[in-house]
Amino acid sequence: MILNLLINIFIFLFGLCIGSFLNCMVYRVEEEKSINGRSFCPHCKHILSWQDLFPLLSFLFLRGKCRYCHKKISIQYPLVELATGILFLLIFNPQNILQSIFYLIVSIFLIIIFIYDLKHYLIPEVALFPAIIITIIYNLIPPYNGQYLLSTILATLIASGVFFLIFWISKEKAMGFGDVELVFLMGILLGFPNVLVALFLAFFFGAIIGLMLMLGQNKSLKSAIPFGPFLIAGTFIAMLHGNQIISWYLNFFII
Repeated sequence: MILNLLINIFIFLFGLCIGSFLNCMVYRVEEEKSINGRSFCPHCKHILSWQDLFPLLSFLFLRGKCRYCHKKISIQYPLVELATGILFLLIFNPQNILQSIFYLIVSIFLIIIFIYDLKHYLIPEVALFPAIIITIIYNLIPPYNGQYLLSTILATLIASGVFFLIFWISKEKAMGFGDVELVFLMGILLGFPNVLVALFLAFFFGAIIGLMLMLGQNKSLKSAIPFGPFLIAGTFIAMLHGNQIISWYLNFFII
């Protein structure tokens, strides 16, 4: 019991640190800066000292303001750190270390895509392609089930194929090609039928939020919010609870 508690605390704290790193990565991708070098305030460019770099705690201690220029720190930073810590805690399974490590690595790239697409309506290939490559390699690590691999390939081709048709027919008005590539990653990551769960949840929540934004701001669904974050949210839910959702769905209709 105590050991499990200590492991969970470590995973959560590790997730907080990774979340802090991801904030830095997103900013440097936005500004096209090198990932090397020390962290600095995006406003005054002052190099941050060690006491400014504690995930979540530094934001609270500084009351959300830079120690040096006193300008507000974006709420993105503590939210991403906290969300990453919670997500790492949910993903990690001590009974399946290899799969947990794989999911944690892929989740890092998915979080970067989530933040970047939400802010810039663009899916960064610098995060998407490594996630695809890592997932393909993981799926080929023996021992693997040939039948599962075949169903994963078919699910990937069908799901990404449907999205490509939407992209092509709408001439990029309904969605961008980055969404097609992201669905390809979802297919090889989740396999069949979990990819269907992720896509359903993405469309379901996307429609609800999009409708709310349209009614409140009189904007089109595409201009209101990008679809990538919904795809990633659906991916995480399907990754964690896809089998349970499918079982509940089948039992509901059987009963």
